Amino acid sequence: MAKRSAPEVNAGSMADIAFLLLIFFLVTTTIPKDSGITRKLPPIEENDEDVIIKEKNIFTVLLNGKDQLLVEDELMEIKDLRKAAVKFLDNGGDRTCDYCKGAKDPKSSDNPDKAIISLKNDRQTSYAAYITVQNELVAAYNELRNRRALEIGPKKGFPDMDYIAMEKAYDDVKFPGNRTKLKEVIEQIKIEIPQKLSEVE
Repeated sequence: MAKRSAPEVNAGSMADIAFLLLIFFLVTTTIPKDSGITRKLPPIEENDEDVIIKEKNIFTVLLNGKDQLLVEDELMEIKDLRKAAVKFLDNGGDRTCDYCKGAKDPKSSDNPDKAIISLKNDRQTSYAAYITVQNELVAAYNELRNRRALEIGPKKGFPDMDYIAMEKAYDDVKFPGNRTKLKEVIEQIKIEIPQKLSEVE
């Protein structure tokens, strides 16, 4: 009795089908973009001495695992955070800041140079809430820097330019104005209103 040969599946076109499926999935799949925060690290300071910071110069922001905000030991909505941060930074409690327009409350921050915003969040905090809080705090600094730029800009030959516009203009290689002078204005604003945003573990 003759042996029957086992039937074979013609696999000659399997490579073509796999290649077509691969192309199909590459074309139709969307890759989500990772969102992040643009930050420049502060320069290393040569000073080895311990700096004593007064408690009134620290603006404490806590974000818990349920995305609730506690600012200076009081519950706060995220929409009110920027205004509270501006009020703290712009206080001018020691009256040495001639460009501060705050209440000059001696119980609040002395001046923008000494004011520090301290942010602490839980591991369970949602990424969206964390980013939103970060954005509001940076926006508070930008609001004060923009105001200062509009005050000193016209005197230095840069009318109607806020701080953000100045930074964009400086980064633009085709900027027609005096780049050296513009950099001096930007650096002056950074010194007067430094961004001291500390993240506590």
